[in-house]
Amino acid sequence: MHVVGKRIERVDALKKVMGKALFADDLRFEGMLYAKVLRSPVSYAKIKKVDASLAKELKGVRAVLTARDIPGENRIGILGDPFRDQPVLADEKVRYIGDPIAIVAADSAKIAEEALNLIKVEYGELRPVFDPVEAMRQDAPRVHEKGNLASLRKIRRGDVKEGFARSDVIIEGTYKTPFQEHAYLEPEAGIGKVDENGDITVWACTQFPSNVKKEVAKVLGLSLSKVRVIQTVTGGGFGGKLDISVHCHIALLASKTGKPVKLVYTRPESIMASTKRHPFIVKYKTGATKDGKLLAVEAEIIGDTGAYASYGPAVLTRAAVHATGPYSVPNVKVDAYAVYTNNSICGAMRGFGVTQVAIAHEAQMDKLAERLGMDPIEIRLNNALDVGSRTATGQLLSHSVGIKETLQQAHKAASEWKQDISRTVPTGRRGIGVGAMWYGIGNTGHPNPASVFLDLQDDGSITVLSACAEIGQGLDTVLAQIAAEELGTNIKDVKVISGDTGVAPECRGSSASGQTYIAGNALRQAAIQARETLFQQVAADLKVKPEDLYLDNQAICVSGDSERRISVVEAIKRCRSLGILTLGSGWSNPDTTPLEPETGQGNPYVTYSFATHLAQVEVDAETGESRILKLAAFNDVGKAINPIGVEAQLEGGLSMGLGQALMEELLIEKGAIKTPTLAQYLIPTSLDMPEDMSVSIVEEAEPSGPFGAKGVGEPASIPTTPAILSAIYDAVGARVTKLPATSERVFQALRRRPY
Repeated sequence: MHVVGKRIERVDALKKVMGKALFADDLRFEGMLYAKVLRSPVSYAKIKKVDASLAKELKGVRAVLTARDIPGENRIGILGDPFRDQPVLADEKVRYIGDPIAIVAADSAKIAEEALNLIKVEYGELRPVFDPVEAMRQDAPRVHEKGNLASLRKIRRGDVKEGFARSDVIIEGTYKTPFQEHAYLEPEAGIGKVDENGDITVWACTQFPSNVKKEVAKVLGLSLSKVRVIQTVTGGGFGGKLDISVHCHIALLASKTGKPVKLVYTRPESIMASTKRHPFIVKYKTGATKDGKLLAVEAEIIGDTGAYASYGPAVLTRAAVHATGPYSVPNVKVDAYAVYTNNSICGAMRGFGVTQVAIAHEAQMDKLAERLGMDPIEIRLNNALDVGSRTATGQLLSHSVGIKETLQQAHKAASEWKQDISRTVPTGRRGIGVGAMWYGIGNTGHPNPASVFLDLQDDGSITVLSACAEIGQGLDTVLAQIAAEELGTNIKDVKVISGDTGVAPECRGSSASGQTYIAGNALRQAAIQARETLFQQVAADLKVKPEDLYLDNQAICVSGDSERRISVVEAIKRCRSLGILTLGSGWSNPDTTPLEPETGQGNPYVTYSFATHLAQVEVDAETGESRILKLAAFNDVGKAINPIGVEAQLEGGLSMGLGQALMEELLIEKGAIKTPTLAQYLIPTSLDMPEDMSVSIVEEAEPSGPFGAKGVGEPASIPTTPAILSAIYDAVGARVTKLPATSERVFQALRRRPY
């Protein structure tokens, strides 16, 4: 392969490092208005009255809209029915602090802000509920009329009672994870504009342009053909820009005023209004034989999805499917609940529920190893999934199962670390920890197709049209490499136009680590279609079979006859002379099956990525402060289309995992966010990262993936946190079960140690 697998510079690198990339807030239009959103200051209340008369009279105000001004549907929800439960503008009730009530468009942002202060809202406060366990009780206040249980996902395999009865050792534990903020650098922003035909165009940051188009059309009561969404350069997402934010509001105001309307969130507004990582309460029970063979896993997972569903049911479903970890377990019982509360909305965040359960199942494996006197990596190797294994959903794994290879490489590295580690140092004690994980690529048992157009032009250059979103993960570069590889050209001759629903067919959102696999397969089909058009004509001209042709150095050659070749450009010219266009289109949808409701049995994903991470920490036994000395990642990605991109994902994932382990916690008290800025919500900086950090790519090729590729986005971060928590315990014998492992929590765990 001449392009795939090579270390290619990102196609968008130069624009970004030179500051030439245009983000949503960089865009300007003549006559543009500025929008602001009035948000609820109370967590749960009936809306008795909204009086916007004074705001409308303020000079410079062009529109003030409330729920009654919405021409179409006043409900959104990324999972569709029956989870379209979030109002674009609150009508009867507000359900969390930050619920939008009114939107204003004015000549300046300052005037719009002044107008918000003139809108009078009369609330009839209701009794809220903030604890998901309390919300599950029959007598709890109802966040929604249908009740507080958004979803329940069950996984049943074998007989857990029999499994525990046969177990020589049973380990139990309860683990708690907090709300987390995505903390992307770019707050939500966008511009809506209506043309003379009444068609609306939305320029905005998003991870899912095709969904934004659908939601805007429904809210405005328009046909899909009258809505265009153009994704602007997006400054990070991590799942938080999958949901609707500014999009419907700017479309409504632009439609009302006939002028372009811009809305940019402040950082506190972004933290208030955007979705969060679900806090989990996870109870585990694990049974094994005396030689460490897993026999049974039982888990109860309660996830606080906040005021509206967002991705909650999908997050809890994925958590349930992955609750056993990358291990073969014959007897499984899992119940995963997505629960409504009056807290901030929780949705998709990198790891999508697997992050939280990995913390629990890896702690359970460490406890088993300690109880049985086994090496923590050896016990994982003895139970790891392999080709021929069946998962908790009954799926047979027939290929590309790289967990053992990652564990073996980690075991070798850990052995080397142990040779030079000093358990006792002047400032504290050192320890080594391990974390492993698996992650299904794409949506869980539901369709998530991607489609792509390709135009092989007269000069041999290629234009790729895709509505998929480049959010910093390097997708445009990967697509360019796939196109160049299939059509035998230089990557510099490939132009990828992505994230524009006006020129490209529908595409899935950038989520679930699935774009390389799914969109990559769609593009490969399109490229093969264009190539076959060329081959058919060249074969006819040279009087050979199309299957006898191959590409080499931008020429079409005949197998077994090196002298017979024609340049790709000449072949295109020949097609053009006959009126033949060298176009391609492709679509891909993973071949999965829905999970059976009562047992969770089914094939939720075509393929899985696997990883093992190591951490070495130093813990001050007097203060509980932890310092990361080394991190190492071993990730099975199938095939690294661009090794530089994969390494960047892994390094970024290590950073996020470190943040989750030691510092990240969005504090919410009675529905109010107490860490509303990045000065208060702490994320890792370069000074928090260890100097000794390594990433290793494992390639267990996936036959159904483009050139064998799977995915790496979320697997890059999931096992890091368990590895760090494991290392803290290895250092000082104190196990932290409520995240993050701040110095205070480690100190408290030290005080609870049995002596």
